[in-house]
Amino acid sequence: MLDNNAYNIMRQIVEEHTSLWRIKDDYLKDAQSDETLVAVWNQIAEEKESDIAKLVAELKERI
Repeated sequence: MLDNNAYNIMRQIVEEHTSLWRIKDDYLKDAQSDETLVAVWNQIAEEKESDIAKLVAELKERI
């Protein structure tokens, strides 16, 4: 059985993935006529990808 911390990490990975999917699937399409906003969404997406990688690495240490 997983401890609460491992569960929390998994839940956060799902949340981050869902948010990243929305950015890539919806927000970037909606913002395509606004270069500044596209850059902001791309930066946030990169940060989320990095956060997901950190969380996955931490989860691997725990399971």
